[in-house]
Amino acid sequence: MTDAPITQNIPLTPQKRWRAYWVCVAVAALTILDLSKVNVALPSIEKSFGATSTELQLIVSGYVLAFGLTLVPAGRFGDVRSRKAFFIVGLTLFTLASVACALAPTSTFLLVARLVQGVAAGIQMPQVLGLIQQLFPGAERAKAFGLFGAMIGIATAVGPTLGGLLIAIGGESDGWRLIFWINLPLGIAALALAIWLLPQTRERSSRSVSIDPVGILLFGITILALMWPFLLTTGAPTDDPARWWLLVVFVLGVTAFIAWETRYAAAGRDPLIPLKLFRISSFRNGSALIAVYFAALPSAFLLTTLYLQQGLGLAPVFAGMVSIGFALTSALSSWRGGTLVSRYGRALVVWGLVGVLLGAGLLVAAAILTPPELTPWFMAAAMLVAGTGGGFVVSPNQTLTLHDIPVRQGGLAGSVGQLGQRIGTAIGTAVALSLFYSTIYREKDSGESDLTLYHHAYGYGMLSVALFIAVAFAIAVLDLGSRRRRGAAAGEDAA
Repeated sequence: MTDAPITQNIPLTPQKRWRAYWVCVAVAALTILDLSKVNVALPSIEKSFGATSTELQLIVSGYVLAFGLTLVPAGRFGDVRSRKAFFIVGLTLFTLASVACALAPTSTFLLVARLVQGVAAGIQMPQVLGLIQQLFPGAERAKAFGLFGAMIGIATAVGPTLGGLLIAIGGESDGWRLIFWINLPLGIAALALAIWLLPQTRERSSRSVSIDPVGILLFGITILALMWPFLLTTGAPTDDPARWWLLVVFVLGVTAFIAWETRYAAAGRDPLIPLKLFRISSFRNGSALIAVYFAALPSAFLLTTLYLQQGLGLAPVFAGMVSIGFALTSALSSWRGGTLVSRYGRALVVWGLVGVLLGAGLLVAAAILTPPELTPWFMAAAMLVAGTGGGFVVSPNQTLTLHDIPVRQGGLAGSVGQLGQRIGTAIGTAVALSLFYSTIYREKDSGESDLTLYHHAYGYGMLSVALFIAVAFAIAVLDLGSRRRRGAAAGEDAA
């Protein structure tokens, strides 16, 4: 049995550890839910405010952008100060911002509240990952991350269903407000449990924290320049091509950021992101893999929901229910993956990606080859396959990625991985939506039936999903080969 870990010199019993763990996981799931459940509310928000397509896009993408920009600085501060304190601050702000969203009198007010909500989510998430890293040593950490992956998979897949259900209950024009109101009782309950159950992870210290303000500024400019053009891509002819010039700013920004962080570290100070983390191959490969994987997964959910609603005319709540099978099977395989990853390592992720790719192919086959009245059922079956594979990707990869990271840097390292997920989601969604909607705009006057038109749009969009999964598979295979070579070399040295 592993020894109880120490946080602020207080040994924690297994019972106290797992109580704290479930508080962390519940709040992480609440954060991820707001990434997916708001998507289905956009038609309701448009009807309520008469919002423009750009405003609707920003209500979703603004949350993702603020989330991504906050992750790394918040992870850094949580690591050097109190993760519990930052967790409580983030959760409080998230709950208050949710109330502001629910009460929003205008679309502009809602957009600002969503930005604040995204900042709060970015404060919370690194503390969750850092606490799990610190609470659980050795093999028990793999089990903890397995359950974490299961809950995140459930939250991602159930979000559209929950959003559609709340809209159905609240009505077409104002049902979207319930999506935010539900965060109030959940947030208050989680806040009480966090204050009561989360352990302190740092001693009080009068030592000032080196905040690296120049690094934070360059980091913010770089991430904003990378994500902004993708977040504002809808695939409509009205998309402004000038937005792609921001990628030039991104290249300049990332060059300046690396140069500054290197110089800052050489001067003996603590940089925002210790670049030496990326010398650790397990962290580098795992972070790249999950970023590419998240370019595929949310896009597949979004494309499937669009096809079912716009192509087949399915109600939002029923379109969302198609992904429930993914939630169930990914939860089971995530939990199982947490127990198997110490035995099979990266090979488990490789086979998981094979399952996801197979599931994606079955989704396209279901859309194109089955009668419309049966398509949702066949798609639901395909989601079972994809979910089984997906569970063997996320949680085992999380364990492998953070395996060689020092515990004191767990929050920062976890936040870098989460940032990769947010960037991947932004890029993957932009590519998929561009292919989906550009196909519709290009072929709408071709004389094809509406269903055939949506077949083509869905097929082209899902092609990008398949390509991203294939790239993730290639990274996993390369990492697997690298690990085996290092293992063989270590065995020869030992001999």
